Amino acid sequence: MRPRLTVAGAMGRMGKRIISLAIESGEFDITGATERPDHPDIGKPLNTLEAGWPESVSLASKYSDDTDVVINFTLAEGADAAIEFCDANSVALVMGATGLNVEQKAKLRAAAEKVPVVYATNMSVGMNVLFSLVGKAAQMLGDDYDIEIVEQHHRFKKDAPSGSALTLAENICKATGREFPDCLDMARSGKDAAREKGAIGIHAVRAGDITGIHSVICSTLGETVTLNHTAHNRDNFARGALRAAKWLVDKPAGLYSMGDVLGLK
Repeated sequence: MRPRLTVAGAMGRMGKRIISLAIESGEFDITGATERPDHPDIGKPLNTLEAGWPESVSLASKYSDDTDVVINFTLAEGADAAIEFCDANSVALVMGATGLNVEQKAKLRAAAEKVPVVYATNMSVGMNVLFSLVGKAAQMLGDDYDIEIVEQHHRFKKDAPSGSALTLAENICKATGREFPDCLDMARSGKDAAREKGAIGIHAVRAGDITGIHSVICSTLGETVTLNHTAHNRDNFARGALRAAKWLVDKPAGLYSMGDVLGLK
């Protein structure tokens, strides 16, 4: 039996690709698609919004209980509704929204005590391999290597630095004994902005339609090692989210990562 899937943020860039690729895969039944209440397409059948989408489902502002798993790629302010619905209705949740605040993360952890939740700042397989590698690389290179993280995204991205850049930094800190987030330098400027030993610099670029580029630069006197991930389009994120959703449906309650989904832990 195919999992029944609801996509929150269905008309966003990610939401559209998730629905289309879910239909293409033949591994899910799309039973719900939600958007903010003031979206102009609320109430319209999905097949009138995108070719090949189901006629029997309409874009809604509220969740339907006819679902096994929700994939949420709304802005951070839309995450609460997904968490509350899944918590109250025993529905699995794949949370892909970035920029969650402290209260939202606490709410997500509380929900994970009752339902299975995958939370990741980046759903792509390649990026999660990079998450796994950066701490090991920094540990092997040692304290004499300065670490800088540069992330690049499209002009419309609201949060900075990206959640993925912060995850990279956090994994480096765990592996090297640095204090996260105290060691992060995200505002280097002025005439007295020399690098502090042990700091991790993070730099956010917002330009054009860049899907996502993350570079971890490890440099010392005489050489530089750079670890890099480039997303060519959003499909790798969407496929990762669908992989997480399929994996999650029959899991017990708990807070899982893409590392769990991919067997990287």
